Amino acid sequence: MKVLVVEDDAKLARFIARVLIEEGYVADTCAQGLEAITRASSGVYDAMVLDWMLPDIDGVSVCRRLREQGCMIPILILTARGELNERVLGLRSGADDYLVKPFEIDEFLARLEAVLRRTIQQGRVRLGPLDVDRLERRVLVAGRPLHLTEREMTLLLYLVQRADQVVTRSELLSRVWGMNFDPESNLVAVHISRLRDKLGVHASLIETVRAKGYRLRGEAEP
Repeated sequence: MKVLVVEDDAKLARFIARVLIEEGYVADTCAQGLEAITRASSGVYDAMVLDWMLPDIDGVSVCRRLREQGCMIPILILTARGELNERVLGLRSGADDYLVKPFEIDEFLARLEAVLRRTIQQGRVRLGPLDVDRLERRVLVAGRPLHLTEREMTLLLYLVQRADQVVTRSELLSRVWGMNFDPESNLVAVHISRLRDKLGVHASLIETVRAKGYRLRGEAEP
């Protein structure tokens, strides 16, 4: 599973990431709330460990914006704020759990595991012949494993998240690759083509919407 650690204390961020990696997670770090929103919205991450105090916007604002966008990534807030009203504010903003600094590593890992367990069912999606486990980053097509590269998986998961909606090339470049729109780039088209090749007879699940972008059909195929 892949976890985004949002913490502006570089030493603490590296420590948390190292602990997670030792426990078998994949961990990335960032120090800005706005960057965290962009990265979490991409669908790449299975959970977020989020510091309350950040240099641009606070963790509560990050939670609220993600939930307003429909992003349901599990969020564990870490903070030195321990008052009851502050804990309530954090949870009501959309966080799944709350841990006060300083904390014991065993409790941190147990709380992270708990928020992931609570979202396991939310992580499973059926779209026609696709059976998608977003938390484990596994996809079955007509009951058979779909073998994708990391980038192809990220692209497909983003399309799944936006099923039945038109997604533009610029949005995909931003959310999946973290790039600004380049009208000359064929990067998205190349990866969509590869996805369709791997879907085989189910390639038509990914539709090209002329002059707009792409759409993953959420209904079962006829």
